[in-house]
This record gives sequence, structure tokens and C-alpha cells, in this order.
Amino acid sequence: MRRSLLAIVAAALGGVASAADKGTEVSLGGLKSTTPAGWKEKELPAGSMRMAQFVVPKAEGDKDDAEVAIFVFPGGSGTVKQNLERQLAKFQADGRKETVDKIKVGEVEATYQDVTGTFVKKPFPMAEKGTPIEGYRQIYVVFEAKDGKQYYLWLLGPGKTVDAHKKGFDEFLKGFK
Repeated sequence: MRRSLLAIVAAALGGVASAADKGTEVSLGGLKSTTPAGWKEKELPAGSMRMAQFVVPKAEGDKDDAEVAIFVFPGGSGTVKQNLERQLAKFQADGRKETVDKIKVGEVEATYQDVTGTFVKKPFPMAEKGTPIEGYRQIYVVFEAKDGKQYYLWLLGPGKTVDAHKKGFDEFLKGFK
């Protein structure tokens, strides 16, 4: 009963609702999808701009887990091009590879960016300096939902771990109804 009530409240607020070993229901702009069961919801830090975040278990041979982060900015955060450029800048230019495609998140058109290379991990987004980490990959998706808000999602982490979870991430995106 308590879990059902939490699910109803979370859905009404446009957030997330956990479902034991079945993944977590996520609601974005009136669309809902369920994460893969292996993603573990992580508490948001105070003052976070994130709507939700998940720990994605590391693949064999990788020393770190990956993460999925979901953001919403009611007024948006610039053009799609500006957002893609900001994400690309999180990786060192030398050896970096990028592809950009159009996909559907449910029935909504979205932009899908896939970047590999040396990620610069910063203590906070606007920090001037960071720690370079080789062999990272980020899949970044941006779209505007029917509610007029822009939503941003990423799967970020060691390359093998992102490779291992890409199919689940893509199915999560396609599952929005």
C-alpha cells in the first residue's frame, strides 16, 4: 500500500517511483518509462539541478560505475547546439570522437549525442580544472516534451560499462509513452 501511494505521488509530481526489482518508473513531461532493474536510484544532493540520478553497475574490468542523470530546465538551457557543445567540452579534444543522431523518446523527436575519449572530471560543472580520465563515454539526449520543457539525460562512465548498458538506456528512452 505504501509503495503504491509513493508511486502515485511521484507520478503526480512528475518524478520517479521505485518498483522493487523491476526498475524505477520515471515521468518526464507526461511521458513515463521504467529503467532497467539494475539501475539503482541515488539520492539527490541538496540544491541539485537533477531531477533524478541512477548508479549503473560497472562492467567487468572497469573500476568505476557509470551514472544516468536526468535534468529538466523549464526555461531551457540554450539551443540544442549549445547543449551539445557543452557536453562535448567535457572531453579533451585530442582523440575525442562524437556522433549525433535524431531519435524518438516515445513519440517525441530528440537529439542523441555519443562521445568517447578522455573525460575531464570536475568537482562542479563550472570548475576551471579537472582530472582527466581516459576511456570514458557519454550518451547525451536532449528533447522538448509536450509540456514545453526541455529534458536532458545522460549515461556517463567508463567505456566498457557504457557499452554494456547502452541497449538498456536506449530501450528506456524508446519506452516513454
